[in-house]
Amino acid sequence: MDPDYSAQDVARCDLCKTAIAQSYCDFCHVNLCKPCIGEHISADYGKHKIVPILQRKSTLIYPKCETHQPKTCEYQCKDCNIFVCTHCFASKQHKDHEFLKLKESFSEKKNHILKDREELEEHIVPIYEEIAIDLETQISNLDGEYKKLTTEISKQREEIHREIDNAINQMEVEIGEIKLKHHTILKKHLDEIKQLQSLMQQTLLALNEIEETNEVSKIINYSSKNEEFSKLPPKVHVLMPKFIPKQRNKEELCSLIGKLTPLSTTLEERVFSAKKPNTPVRELSDQPEVLNTIKTGNANLCSVTCFNEEQIWTSGMTADIKCFNIKGVLQRIIQTKSGELPNDIAVDSDGALLYSDGETRTVYKVKNDQTEEFITLQGWKPAELCVTSSGDLLVTMFSDDETQSKAVRYSGSTVTQTIQFDEEGQPLYSGNSKIKYISENRNLDICVADWGAGAVVVVNQAGKLRFRYTGHPSPTKNKPFKPRGITTDSEIRILTADRDNNCIHILDTDGQFLRYIDNCALDKPLGMCVDSNDSLFVCEYDKGNVKKIRYAK
Repeated sequence: MDPDYSAQDVARCDLCKTAIAQSYCDFCHVNLCKPCIGEHISADYGKHKIVPILQRKSTLIYPKCETHQPKTCEYQCKDCNIFVCTHCFASKQHKDHEFLKLKESFSEKKNHILKDREELEEHIVPIYEEIAIDLETQISNLDGEYKKLTTEISKQREEIHREIDNAINQMEVEIGEIKLKHHTILKKHLDEIKQLQSLMQQTLLALNEIEETNEVSKIINYSSKNEEFSKLPPKVHVLMPKFIPKQRNKEELCSLIGKLTPLSTTLEERVFSAKKPNTPVRELSDQPEVLNTIKTGNANLCSVTCFNEEQIWTSGMTADIKCFNIKGVLQRIIQTKSGELPNDIAVDSDGALLYSDGETRTVYKVKNDQTEEFITLQGWKPAELCVTSSGDLLVTMFSDDETQSKAVRYSGSTVTQTIQFDEEGQPLYSGNSKIKYISENRNLDICVADWGAGAVVVVNQAGKLRFRYTGHPSPTKNKPFKPRGITTDSEIRILTADRDNNCIHILDTDGQFLRYIDNCALDKPLGMCVDSNDSLFVCEYDKGNVKKIRYAK
């Protein structure tokens, strides 16, 4: 194999083309063997940068300063957004400005580029390959699918032909029956006429005999029957049946055969969700188990949330919001600002506590023991909360008259999305219930446990309805499905609390039932959350306990 073209061969000197290169000019970007280094740097010695071959392209090439040539710019002025050299620092133009080291920016940007390349190669490109393969498969299957379609139409044609033949055969039978009736009617009248004719012949014979006789009594007693015979029988009119063919209307004929649905093309939004490489799939355990029970001392426990694997926050039907470590030791207690119970709690990406207060129509943020109003509503009351993967806040809320519900996305305190109606203008959520726990799935679906509707309502990132889950038939779960808490895990599964049946339903990302968690002696499960290890934390409403459950392998 030619070493100059072998991808497996060592680097060769770009000057002599034969010797193995041990060095590299980071200024001219050429490979060099030891004998050729002197020849290469003989001219313009100062500008060359000779480094070991393994350190090639390690020397940064800084831009030239436009003001102080030939100085190079190793900094960037953030205020002016231009590259600057050391001489620029002293100029009045950049007085009190903030500067960035280009070396640090270069390194940070280079790492970002490497990550982009890795993500593109390992995640995005394979997805497009799968999409292309799927489309190619669909195209290759077109002939077979359309053959099935024409076969179905041919079967319909045969069926219609069979039904038409049967109908015409039946009509021919009816014609035979009508013909028989027609024949019977005419024969009856013919018999009556022939009987009269016979009587007339007999009368004529009798008249001939009387005419030849001279007996007075026969002549005197003669009675004429001509008047009776002159009363002609009625003429029988039997109308011949006719066949009246039905006018064939093309549209009616097509409707009789059936119809083809038009070619329909829809664009389903794809959401890119890259899985961590080499992360094993966490399958569901055959027997979920309780790892720990944390006694909060708070009866009527409603909500639990975790920021990391070490702490959980809980709230219930009091003004106390409590923080526990994973062993159940109380860390902090925060009182709501209004003194009223919080509707729900959440922790944002900075670790700050958020809670909703229906009485004040406000979502509050607690950070460094300082409580501030974060979002305040008009005409609506905030209910349940969810911090998304992007740092947005999802809030379910209900109108003051409790007839309408919706989910609203906030970026900071700015509304960026409202989810209330489906594509036909119908409400997505029931209006007669304040209880609508909310969670974002890893594929960015928005999942709402709608207690009033008895359903888990899932919409995609754009707010379009994907499905409704209304429970799973079970001989042991005899109470109506009324979901309360809801959460999702790393495998894009949906978990929702069925308080009245003391169990938890686990669904896949498309709403298909997978299994129950019903062996952990749960007592009225309500609020739930899942940590990064897919450990499930569940509130027990009456007992005031939080159970930590391992349900995945």
